[in-house]
Amino acid sequence: MHELDSLDIAILQELQKEGRISNAALAERIGLSASACSRRLDMLEKTGVIKGYHARVSHKALDYTMIAIVHISLSGQFAKTLAEFESAVKLCPNVLVCYLMSGEYDYVLRIAARDLEDYERIHRDWLSALPHVVKINSSFALREIIDRPNVGVN
Repeated sequence: MHELDSLDIAILQELQKEGRISNAALAERIGLSASACSRRLDMLEKTGVIKGYHARVSHKALDYTMIAIVHISLSGQFAKTLAEFESAVKLCPNVLVCYLMSGEYDYVLRIAARDLEDYERIHRDWLSALPHVVKINSSFALREIIDRPNVGVN
């Protein structure tokens, strides 16, 4: 990973505030020439510090009004078992996040659904069909308090 200096951090802070800022405006804000800023930005992208640029689309605007937090246990933690599960879960379009966990459950998923009936469909057609699943525990978010897209840069 690229070691960040104060100019890199300034670039990242500005991009987190305004991801669509032009290179010229970004360079002006951090006190670099446009070409130097562009080179640094390119390096931050190539080294994986910046993973991409995205529009944050409201789930509710797309009529996904329900978020489910799903804990999943598998039949074992063999490399092949984990790999097969992970390949299959990536295909489910409603899975927003999937984490391999330590502790009681093997995976935690965050799933977007339109309503309870839609979640039932996701559970039946996707989650229950995932390989090696032996237990599914679902909880439903009542209200979102924080949805922070990035950790602070300092």
